[in-house]
Amino acid sequence: MTQIEPGAQALFDKFGTYILPGRVSDPRRGIEEAIEAERIGLGCVWISERFALKEPAVLAGAVSQATSKIRITGTFYATMRHPIVTASTANLMQAMSGDRFRVMFARAVPAYMKMMGAAPITMDRLADTIAIMKSLWAGETVKYDGIMGNFPNLKLTDKYDGPLPPIIFTAIGPKSLEFAGSHCDGVLLHPFVSPQGVRNSVKIVRDSAEKAGRDPMSVRIYHNIIVAPDLPKDEEDAVVRGRAITYFELPGFGDLIVEINEWDKSVLDQIRAHPKIACLNGKPADQAYTRQELVDVGELLPQQWIDEGAAVGTAAQCADQLMAYLDAGADEILLHGAGPKDMGPLTTELKRALAAKGF
Repeated sequence: MTQIEPGAQALFDKFGTYILPGRVSDPRRGIEEAIEAERIGLGCVWISERFALKEPAVLAGAVSQATSKIRITGTFYATMRHPIVTASTANLMQAMSGDRFRVMFARAVPAYMKMMGAAPITMDRLADTIAIMKSLWAGETVKYDGIMGNFPNLKLTDKYDGPLPPIIFTAIGPKSLEFAGSHCDGVLLHPFVSPQGVRNSVKIVRDSAEKAGRDPMSVRIYHNIIVAPDLPKDEEDAVVRGRAITYFELPGFGDLIVEINEWDKSVLDQIRAHPKIACLNGKPADQAYTRQELVDVGELLPQQWIDEGAAVGTAAQCADQLMAYLDAGADEILLHGAGPKDMGPLTTELKRALAAKGF
């Protein structure tokens, strides 16, 4: 009988990673990253959506055949696809992967959706999309006339009879957290949400689930955390401070992170007044600059925000910092910033830290 290494099962259950973060020139690298993530003991790969070389349905299908046990989460914009297409994709992915697939809905910046001629991703549209998909997965014929369109007769011709794919929603502010609690199987918290922010978010989600007549503990809390283990200082600053600016400079978006963390909002005024940001006139910073080019703006961030909102330092220090998010109520952590090929030492330290906490 093979003995499981202490902390190994908890690592698989509680930690995952993005594959192909950012812009991509060779999507085949994502397959290698998924294989490596599984090899080092992580339990999930997450795939974001970018309309070019990062299509989640295609990548998820490829990953499902290159791996055997790692969970696969694909991100979708609800209004970019007909509901039966998304439902069918998830239905097929469950069958192809052996019940390892999860659907994540994200809310894109409204200006981005408008630029592409797509309807804004509102809570009403999301609620109807989720209801339609669940009805289709249950084998029902859907007749719908509403905010998502007019669908006289929708049905999955061949339905997979295994477990339904969990539906996860990305959320920051109170309204989106409440929506996740009442409609979804899980919620993904945004990078730079601190342990205190996790506690605040968990309460909103659980209270909303209970109010909706659901089991509050049935909604899993996922947290997307920037990690920079054992990186040179210049690379660490780009991964952490440069990336952070792309979140905090966005009006409304950065404010929600600061509010849920109970941080000082005046820092956002300083960031947005910086010449590199002020000259953009509303254009997102990540479309104008590389992360390295935003490091000088990132110097405006208080050290407290870095200490509480990311995991930085040696692999051992990062592992210990990540335990604070689990203690605050996160069920699973999405590691972001470093690739699977650089995470071997971190996963070793995570097993140590998890075993020490009795997981």
